[in-house]
Amino acid sequence: QVHLVESGGGLVQAGGSLNLSCTASISSGRSFESWAMGWFRQAPGKEREFVAAISWSGTYTYYADSVKGRYIISRDNTKNTVSLHMNSLKPADSAVYYCGARRPVGGDDYYYRHQEYDYWGQGTQVTVSS
Repeated sequence: QVHLVESGGGLVQAGGSLNLSCTASISSGRSFESWAMGWFRQAPGKEREFVAAISWSGTYTYYADSVKGRYIISRDNTKNTVSLHMNSLKPADSAVYYCGARRPVGGDDYYYRHQEYDYWGQGTQVTVSS
């Protein structure tokens, strides 16, 4: 079982920055460093959409076009955390942000489909005012 807890959301003005964190507690099985991780977001009335993903080693990352160049995903396997550094925020970035964990299947890959993730956090609200 994997328990994910996001933090760091809040209200920020357009052009500002926020840092989100996701801390994982793994009760059994492979350690955190074996899990690929990702960030998704969901705005009211919209489907959950991919934001950023990172492979288990942290070597490989992938971003949605809408956030490329503004967001940075990173992980610290010694602290069981994955972070999302968000810069140049826009009102369109407002959403609940979710952290997801993908069960180890071999290979140092990233994943951008929400169906490929096995566990989710409860989400953290990000609101960007204009």
